[in-house]
Amino acid sequence: MLLAPRTIRVTVASAAAALAVTVALTGCGDSDDSSTNATTSSTSISAAGSSVSPTSAPADDNAAPPTADSLKATLVQFADPSVSTDDKAKLFVDGDKHKASIDQMNAKLGGYTLTFAVDNVTTSDNNNAATADVTITSPHGTAPSFPMTWQRDGHSWKLSNTSGCLLLGFAQAPCTPA
Repeated sequence: MLLAPRTIRVTVASAAAALAVTVALTGCGDSDDSSTNATTSSTSISAAGSSVSPTSAPADDNAAPPTADSLKATLVQFADPSVSTDDKAKLFVDGDKHKASIDQMNAKLGGYTLTFAVDNVTTSDNNNAATADVTITSPHGTAPSFPMTWQRDGHSWKLSNTSGCLLLGFAQAPCTPA
């Protein structure tokens, strides 16, 4: 799926702002912010592992759109340090091309707790593409919400190549989207 140039600019600008805030918050002390939004789907992960299973979607083009929880499950698995590089590579489009970056991210995430909130899910391309607002909270604070995209691949939802590389960049393991 090709994104419109404006969508790409907005996504890159939002991601850059989120990255800047995340980097700035990394240098700060622990955050005491424990507030949550009732319309937001959020999950915490840590080195203990996650029992969230891959997201599933029906095979037909008229399938219901993914839920915030199903898209969040992909993020939780991707950021879980106990999930193998091979399994993480399956969670985003062209992930096999970025295994070295995934290895770097896994090494940096050990013992680091992240919380994901996913909201405002929309679909396009006959429910084969989804966009949602994602907020990442670390022990150092919460980054502003930014849009991420997923693509249906058979019966599962995968992070788009751009969104997967964006997450790797946040973990200081950058890759270049294909």
